[in-house]
Amino acid sequence: MDCNVTNPKGLQTVFKFRHVIQKSILLTLLLFCWTGSAMGQTIALNPDHPDRYVVVKGDTLWDISARFLRDPWLWPEVWQVNPQIANPHLIYPGDTIALELRDGKPVLTLQRGRKVVKLSPRMREQPLEQAISTIDPDAIRHFINQARVVTQQELKLAPYVLGGITKRLLAGATGERIYARGISSDAPARYGVYRVGEVYRNPDDKKEVLGQEVVKVADAVLDKTGDPATLLITDAHREIRAGDRLLPADSDMAANQYYFPRAPHPGTKGRIISVFDGVSMAGQYQGVVLDLGRRQGIESGHVLAVYQANGKMKDPVTGEEVELPDERAGTLLVFRTFDKVSYALLMESTRPVHVLDTVRTP
Repeated sequence: MDCNVTNPKGLQTVFKFRHVIQKSILLTLLLFCWTGSAMGQTIALNPDHPDRYVVVKGDTLWDISARFLRDPWLWPEVWQVNPQIANPHLIYPGDTIALELRDGKPVLTLQRGRKVVKLSPRMREQPLEQAISTIDPDAIRHFINQARVVTQQELKLAPYVLGGITKRLLAGATGERIYARGISSDAPARYGVYRVGEVYRNPDDKKEVLGQEVVKVADAVLDKTGDPATLLITDAHREIRAGDRLLPADSDMAANQYYFPRAPHPGTKGRIISVFDGVSMAGQYQGVVLDLGRRQGIESGHVLAVYQANGKMKDPVTGEEVELPDERAGTLLVFRTFDKVSYALLMESTRPVHVLDTVRTP
């Protein structure tokens, strides 16, 4: 390859090639770490697994893995990294996933087309948006883009809506202006308008507040500073009320589609403290709130098993009440974390999951 340093295009090609190599090496190291983190676990196959599967549009990595494995979240441990394919963690419609046994252990491999894909500056890259996501992004989009958890101190100090330009108590149309108090002269330009929602408390100590959920009702930009300041509504999801809080736009609010499932630290244990949509129990693909967050080492992509108390049974011989072991009820994938709580999606369930059910390292 001609790499004349006086040629800007040549330099761009070299840098691009170097970036691809570095990204591939980093990815390989990450996959090695994920695989090595649970080497001792036995990987059980789905009894009805196929030998090969061709990926179609609408598939998710979790669903594809469930075709081959009893525990789909363990797919990083059996994934065979192919260094000849760029971004091997990304799977696209038309790719073929094949199951092989090597030294008695299952291995999943990826075949992309009939020819070997060579890593080179001229490689053909597919847009990231076409790649198969880990889970269905629509299942979590609302709770990524519209909801967040803050501390009560953050909420207390946040600016708030005074009212609309027309002095109505309710406002909400895109293009309308609103007045707000508490915005300083050096304030950021973009805000989310939030409605105060549920208070999350420690189930063992109701006095301890773990976080305050707020739900976005609109997006706004600062039009004029002052007391009150004026803001322009750029996107309204529902009516805006006097007293709604203003929080700086969160750059991390876009829905992430790619999570690498893995277990949290051994011994991690918590509980479900809320189910999305204000109900008391959840089924598959419903969201829940856990009393575990960043302080407990919880990260996006962590997988937790749900267990339910099984009650007691009377011993017919001794007459005593015997405590029965908890029964596993499902599997959760954490998709967003906060200081003391996290959001998770119920990926699998054998029975309805309830508030106060226990979650543990699987």
